[in-house]
Amino acid sequence: MRNSLTKLIFASLAGIAATAAPLVHAQAQTPAQAQARPAAGNIEFKNIAEVEIETKTADGKVEKKRVPVQKAIPGTVVFYTSTFKNTGSKAAGNINVTNPVPANTTLVAASAYGEGMDISYSADGAKTWAAVDKLKVRGADGKERAAGISDITHVKWIPKTDLAPGKVGEAGFRVVVN
Repeated sequence: MRNSLTKLIFASLAGIAATAAPLVHAQAQTPAQAQARPAAGNIEFKNIAEVEIETKTADGKVEKKRVPVQKAIPGTVVFYTSTFKNTGSKAAGNINVTNPVPANTTLVAASAYGEGMDISYSADGAKTWAAVDKLKVRGADGKERAAGISDITHVKWIPKTDLAPGKVGEAGFRVVVN
C-alpha cells in the first residue's frame, strides 16, 4: 500500500512538473484568457520541482543542495521554482505566473516568494484571487469561512515593474506531500 501511494504521489508530482507548468503571460489578458492561453511574447519560461538533500563535501562538511524530484513520499518537501527571462529587445509588461498547488500536496505557509512581485492565492481553482489572509471558502454546511492553507489551489505572481530585455525573474513556493 505504501509503495503504491509513493508511486501515485511521485507520478502526480512528475506529471505536474513536466506537463502542468505554470502559465506565464506577457500580454494584458483577462483571467479567463490567462487560464486558457499559452505563454505569449518573448518570455522564456522554466519550471522545476526539486527536493533538498544533504551531501558530504571532500573535507567532510555536510551541505544541503537541491536536486530534481525522483521520489516523493508523504512528508517530503518539494520546492517549485519558476524562472522567466525576457528574450526580446523591449521591456515586457503585464507578466503573470500562475502555478497550481499539485494534487496530494499542501502549500507550506509563507513559502511563496518572488522579489518585486505581488503574490496572490486562490482557493477555488484559480477563479478568484486574494491575499492568503483574505481567502474565503464555503464549508460543507454552505457557510463561508476563512480558507486554510490546505484549501489553497493556486499561487499567482505579478511583477510590479516591466521585465527589461535579458533580465530574469524568479518565483517559487514549497509544498509538503500528503
